Amino acid sequence: MRMVNSSAEGSADPIAQSLYDVRFSNLRDELVTSWPVSDEDVEQIARVMAALSALRQAEQEVSDASQKYMRLSKQDMRAIHYLIVAGNRGAFVTPGMLAAHLHISAASTTKLLNRLESGGHIVRNVHPTDRRAFAITVTPETEASAVQTVGRQHASRFHAAARLTREERDTVIRFLDDMTAGLSLDGASWAQGLD
Repeated sequence: MRMVNSSAEGSADPIAQSLYDVRFSNLRDELVTSWPVSDEDVEQIARVMAALSALRQAEQEVSDASQKYMRLSKQDMRAIHYLIVAGNRGAFVTPGMLAAHLHISAASTTKLLNRLESGGHIVRNVHPTDRRAFAITVTPETEASAVQTVGRQHASRFHAAARLTREERDTVIRFLDDMTAGLSLDGASWAQGLD
């Protein structure tokens, strides 16, 4: 049997188009048991799943491009984002707070801060109310660069949400919360002990 790469021949790849259609990943009803859903509903659900996949892909592309542009790792970018938001809230960030947010050890946090400081991205000052701690802030140059690149790109999501009615936003929130709960690894025995 000859395998055809339809995307190479200029037409849409029927396999890629079917990745999120439960009818093709659940032939033996092992993943989704019988559910009273019409074929039209299944097709629409597949389009919802494909749209979510496209969103994840777009977010990954923005993340990858911003890391290359700023010459920072994913962890570095998460730290910078946290520090920018803290600064905008008028809050002081300690290394311990950053470690908790990033779920990394104190030693890894020190390495991260040393790297960001030597790159001119952050400044460590004595905490204004706790002289035993440091307060970490982002340099104005790094904040401006982050805001004008990845920040501006991510802000476009606000406009998409703003175009919805309040009722539509409530539906989207309920859907995303429900999907997040369904994807949670809590209680997934196969994922226990993988840390």
